[in-house]
Formats: sequence, structure tokens, C-alpha cells
Amino acid sequence: SMYCVRSRLLRVKCFGILSQTRPNQRPTDLLAANFKRSRSNMVQTDIEPPSEAQVRLDLAAAFRFVVHERMNEGIANHFSYQIESKAEGHSRNAMIVNPFGTHFANVTASKLAKIDIDDETLYRFDPTSPPPPVDPTAICIHGAIHKLLGRRARCILHLHPHYATALSSLKDPKLLPIDQNTARFFNRLSYDDGFDGMGLGDEAERLATRIGENSAIILGNHGVLVIGESIGGALDEMYYLELAARNYMTALMSGKELSILSDECAEKTAQQWDAQNQVYAPQFIAQIRELLHKKEPEYKD
Repeated sequence: SMYCVRSRLLRVKCFGILSQTRPNQRPTDLLAANFKRSRSNMVQTDIEPPSEAQVRLDLAAAFRFVVHERMNEGIANHFSYQIESKAEGHSRNAMIVNPFGTHFANVTASKLAKIDIDDETLYRFDPTSPPPPVDPTAICIHGAIHKLLGRRARCILHLHPHYATALSSLKDPKLLPIDQNTARFFNRLSYDDGFDGMGLGDEAERLATRIGENSAIILGNHGVLVIGESIGGALDEMYYLELAARNYMTALMSGKELSILSDECAEKTAQQWDAQNQVYAPQFIAQIRELLHKKEPEYKD
């Protein structure tokens, strides 16, 4: 698959860089120095996007993984991938997203909906009519962000995971660098404090502006949203954001003084994350697919 090719290319690049390691030089420092830093899942402009079939497999795998990690919430929250873009020469703007009313554990590749983002009839919700094919809030937020941010937001994940949502509910939700997971997001996490109910208004435009150059944003009193060019990269970012929030909130609950890393150490650690994620993210989603192939093979249906 394209992700396997991408993974192999990145490994070759990393091994070539690591062969230049000098005595007393850490390999991760060399990687961080050689990879151009990007805050949106290391956009690879020389790599063609995956096929629709691959997108469906990876997105279905992402839904199933989130269930295993207990990061989902009822039949709410949404993952989407823009499969067609007018900005890239397609005739329409279309995305693949979870259908209305489907629990993440029941998502399969074929159940995922493919919709025209510009179809205004999908933006309306009428309780007296049959259920819509896709939750209008997903179209309002995801559809608009896909179009506003383009390729760097090809994949959008939105969740209300336990610890990250608890963090978003604090008066000061800033995630401080107290370990390597929290340091991953040092100067790489955006914040929004404009929660005003369900996202059926201009929330998407605000979030697209607030996220800036980063790939993750804490939605005040709401949850989190992550963008990325690839599904694997976005899922890896979402997963570690929840782990980082868990570590941070648990430390806060101890009531003891936090041992906060220096800015220099936190930035160095974040750059090391930036470098290794280019290799880890494609492998991460590949391993999830392999596990599901053994335990829940129906995800591919």
C-alpha cells in the first residue's frame, strides 16, 4: 500500500541520516536537526494520497482503535477524510465520514459515508424527518475545515476523550511539559475558548483560525480536534494527546508541586518527536490494521 511505501522511504531516509552520527551525539538529535519541522503531521508533498479503498480501511481501523482505548462517546464524535477537493482538480469537495447513529465499534470500511461537502441539504437537521445520512454538526465543522485548511487537514479527528476533555474544562487548560508525552505538544498545541453550544454556526471558521500552524487544538469546555495529512499521523497525534492529558491531569490530582521541564528541554523533546513521527505514524496505523485483522476482521467489510 502507499502507506507501506511511505514507511519504507522514511526508514531509508532515517537510516541514511543516522549513519552520519558522530561520537557522543544522540541519534534523535541528529534526526531532529535533519528533518524540516512541520506542526501538521509532517506533510509529504511528494507522496500521492491513498486510494479510497485504503482510506476506508484506515479510517475504519481508527474508529475501532479508539473504542479499544475507550476514547469514544456513544454514537457521537466524528472522523473524516477529504477524498476529493476542487483545489486539487476534482469536480467537487467530498469527504468520507462516519454515518449518523453508528457506534464506533460497528464502523466498517463499507459503512463509511461519502458525501458532497457542498450539498446544503445535508446541513439541516429536522427531528420530524428520517435521520440524516451524516450528523449535520460533522458536516458544518469538518467540511468547512477541510476546505479552509486544505491538504494539511485532509484528515480531521474530533473526540471528547476523558482526560483531554477534563483538561479543556479547566480555567487554565494549558498543557505543561512534565514528561516526554506532554513535551511532545510544547508550543504545538492550540486552544479555543469560544464554546457556544453545538457546532452548527461559524465554529469551523474560528477553529481553522485558532489552530494556526499546529495540528491539535483543545476546544474549551468541549474536547479536542486534530488535523493531519494522513489518517495514521492524525490518529497518532490524537492518541498521544489523550495520553499526555492523562499524565498531566493525574499529576495535578496528586496535589503535589509539578516538576516542569525547562523550555529548552521541552522544545528539544518536541523536536525529537517531530522527527520520529515521520516513521512511527505510518507504522502505527499499519500495526492497528494487523491487530484488527486477527481480532475484528469484519472491520474491512
